[in-house]
Amino acid sequence: MATSTPAAPTGGRPHPASAGPPAPGGTGGGASRQARRNLLHRLDIGAVPYGFIAPFFLIFAAFGIYPLLYTFWISLHRVELATMDTMEWRGLANFTELIADDRFWNALTNTFTIGVISTVPQLLMALGLAHLLNYRLRGSAFFRVAVITPYATSIGAAALVFTMLFERDFGMINWGLGLLGIDHVDWESQKWPAQLAVSTIVIWRWTGYNALLYLASMQAIPKDLYESAAIDGASRWQQFRTVTIPGISATIIFTIVLSTIGATQLFGEPLIFGQGPNGISGGADNQYQTLGLLLYEEGWKNYQMGRASAIAWAMFLILILVFVLQRLVARFTSRTS
Repeated sequence: MATSTPAAPTGGRPHPASAGPPAPGGTGGGASRQARRNLLHRLDIGAVPYGFIAPFFLIFAAFGIYPLLYTFWISLHRVELATMDTMEWRGLANFTELIADDRFWNALTNTFTIGVISTVPQLLMALGLAHLLNYRLRGSAFFRVAVITPYATSIGAAALVFTMLFERDFGMINWGLGLLGIDHVDWESQKWPAQLAVSTIVIWRWTGYNALLYLASMQAIPKDLYESAAIDGASRWQQFRTVTIPGISATIIFTIVLSTIGATQLFGEPLIFGQGPNGISGGADNQYQTLGLLLYEEGWKNYQMGRASAIAWAMFLILILVFVLQRLVARFTSRTS
């Protein structure tokens, strides 16, 4: 019996055996689209995060790195404030003259002493305030706001008020000393009283700020540590030494570095305390002139921007040295503990 060949289907999909080669742009087009998707995916994962943080680095480069490098470039020249476009190459002469200048060493010494007088009591008082605020007290929110109020006060207002308090003839400080039978102190003309008065302004403004930093760090310490220490018979003072201080050691180091930076850049308080031209020079005998005041005097009073830039870079190098020493001390302390 004869067999008949089935007829080709008239509708639907063609038989695979009868399908011809793929049309151009079919499978090849899908592969290219997949490749583009893979490329966009890799860019999304690898490049987009850098795009999010790029604005910070662009702003930092424009307002941080560029001024730093340009200041160093100016420090290598003789440049006057009135003719900033005219530069005379001097190399490191500004730095060598700075090292031989007694005013620089006097300002550096004053910066160091004022920094110590203001930083040590400030951090100790802040630590004590934070320890008190860490307990449950009535009106604790009010006291926490109160301790930060001096920080919210402007430098100018605080310095003016304390300048009137330390005034020689009619100041409240000398009035109180007179009640105790102590002669009036000339706070501005004498070296140590002047530095003590300037340090008092710094202490008043920054103690509350550091206290809140310590308080936030104390509240992050687990309560179980205090309970364990209490069970072992530790007193409140022993708990403070063995639990609180080690628990906030990183914050203490941070505040020391922050206070050191602030002391190195001290400018507004001694300037306003001088009440006029003496404020720029730090008193008649430069008895409380800081590095910031010396920089201002060289640049905006003597018009020597090259020397002022050299002072600015000296301050920057001093801060780097302090940071390196702090890291070495912290590493040595961690090894010995």
